[in-house]
Amino acid sequence: MARKYKDAIIIAADTFIVFGDRLLGKPHTGKEAEKMLRMLNGKSHSVITGFTIMDTGNHKRLSKSVETRVFFKKIGREEITAYVRSKEPLDKAGAYAIQGLGAVLVNKIDGDFFNVMGLPLCALTGSLKKFGVYVLKQR
Repeated sequence: MARKYKDAIIIAADTFIVFGDRLLGKPHTGKEAEKMLRMLNGKSHSVITGFTIMDTGNHKRLSKSVETRVFFKKIGREEITAYVRSKEPLDKAGAYAIQGLGAVLVNKIDGDFFNVMGLPLCALTGSLKKFGVYVLKQR
């Protein structure tokens, strides 16, 4: 896909959850979402997002990953079922969206909030500077 663009900055990223020795991606069904949420309930896990920036003009490439620790509060089975019924968890790594209804599941986070949303903005904007791209223009 990147070959289509002769002189562009391309960013690719993906996020997954690490709980103990398990990797959690996006659930495909409500049943899978409930299982993930019951597993995370009242416990902590890591959200890891990896991203790559590529300059197709000079073939420069940079890859980085960011980890954020998320602590879930303890919630009841009925709340988990109600959240899954909202359908919000079905396309989210770990079966929750901290920027949506899933925020009520979270007690606290240690790290980059935007990483939990799926794109670690602080690390990304810092890395883009190495490509001459500044989100906040400097004079």
